Formats: sequence, C-alpha cells, structure tokens
Amino acid sequence: MKKSAYYFKKNFFKYAVVAFGALLSSISINLFLLPHHMLSGGISGIAIILHFIFNAPIGVLIIILNIPIFYAAYRFLDRESVIVGLYGLLIFAGGIDATRFLSSYLVTDDILLASIFGGALGGVGGGLIFRVNGNAGGADIIAAIVKKYYSLDIGSVMFGINLLLMIISAFLFGFAPAMYTLISMYVGSAVIDRVIEGFNRKKTIMIISDHCEEIADAILNEIGRGVTFLQGEGAFTHDEKKLIFVVVTLIQIAKIKVFIQTIDPKAFIIIQDATEVSGRGFTIPKKRAMSNKLN
Repeated sequence: MKKSAYYFKKNFFKYAVVAFGALLSSISINLFLLPHHMLSGGISGIAIILHFIFNAPIGVLIIILNIPIFYAAYRFLDRESVIVGLYGLLIFAGGIDATRFLSSYLVTDDILLASIFGGALGGVGGGLIFRVNGNAGGADIIAAIVKKYYSLDIGSVMFGINLLLMIISAFLFGFAPAMYTLISMYVGSAVIDRVIEGFNRKKTIMIISDHCEEIADAILNEIGRGVTFLQGEGAFTHDEKKLIFVVVTLIQIAKIKVFIQTIDPKAFIIIQDATEVSGRGFTIPKKRAMSNKLN
C-alpha cells in the first residue's frame, strides 16, 4: 500500500496531465467529429465506426477493443507503460461516454471548421499526454510494440492504421466525410508535434569567424546569452578554427546578426531550429542555477 501511495504521489503531475489530455480528446470527438460523421485515428476510429453501425457506446467499444492490446502490452512492454496506458484508456473511454451529450450540440454546421477545430482540440489532448510520456492505449501501444520488436517508425504504423480507417469510412459514409477526417487527422498531428516540442521555440547559431572572441563578448555583454567555444579544423587548409555555439530566442537573432556583420562581415553563420531547450537561462532561472552550483 505504501509503495502504491508513493508511486502515485511521485507521478501525480503526470497522471493529472494524462487525465486532462484524455478528456480534451474525448470532448473533441463528441463536440466536433461525431455530428459530421468524421472519425478519429486508431482504435477510437474503429469504435466510432462500430458505434454508427450497431449504436453501441463508444467508450465501452474502445475498452473491449483494447483488451487484446493490453494483454500484448503486459507481455511485451514495461509495467509503467501498461499502468499509465490503462489509466489513460479508462479516462478517455469514460470521458467519451460521459460527454456524449455534447454531440447533440451542433457547434458549427461547417464540416471544414469542425474538422480543423476537432483535430486541433484532439491534438492538444494527445500532445499533452505524449509530452509527459503517457498514452491512452489503443494504436499508441500497438505502434510502441511494433517499433520495439520490428524497428518500424511509429508514424508509419499509425499512418497505415489510419489509412485503413479512411478506406472504411469512405465506403460507409462517402468520400467527403473521409476527406474531412483526413484534414482533421493532419491538423491533430501537427498540433501534437507542436505541443510536444513546445511553443517557445529557440534557435541555435553556429558562427565561424577569425574574430570569435569579439563576437562572443558582444553576445555575452549585449545580449546576455551564454556562449560555448568549439574547436574545429578546415578540411582544405587544415587551419585550426574556433567556433561559437549559442542558443537564443527568435527576437535575439537580428541583434546578433548585426553584431556579427559589424565585427566580421566575412563570418560564416548557420541558424537552425531548436525544438526543445532546457537548462540554465531557459527553464532554470540564472540566479537559481548559480545558487544550485554554489551549493
């Protein structure tokens, strides 16, 4: 009992985020997708098809369809994945049936708007779940097992499953709902990626110059951003070079480019996206980081 209490206390934030994400995903299905005969991806999409055919509760169908999947997860995946997945599944399935009344409210009669906002809301829910390394059962577990034992990309596995759903949807409800479902899935996938990566994107800059010390001083003193020196060597000349590596925000890039242009117009600059940055100066305030270092 003590071990269980300690486990849930330690992982409280993770389980809270999974529950919130699962509820958002269930609301998106009832509020935007079902009124227009659109599907969600994975196992829930299969459950929706069966619901339209047999008029059975979607949440109950999702749980039934997940029984063999969780048996496979119990055999092939770690205990943590099974526990989190089962928790997310119960919240998601229960949330779909509990919010079933929302499908009677036609928020918009424009199926395009419904597909976009349904995909976006479901994407936020799914992204929150994946961001804390959680899952809600279904195709997520299937993809994880396939990747672990067959080295296939999870995105490819999910695409194959959803492609099959699109074919079935087109056969049952016509091509238009199937195509709008595809739009919804695309929007959801894009939003999931953005939520997982974070909205506060950063840039990494690599600078090769004969005036690295001056450029580094300008970045340190004028921008207030830490700089790292890297050692390099020219492949043709074999001259040793000092490189500057720095991570900055979007609004700081223009200032740094002005400094570089002023100090060394011939400097070679590479600017790339940094999808997630953590550590001192970004997720840890500088004063706190220095205090931790001193302690």
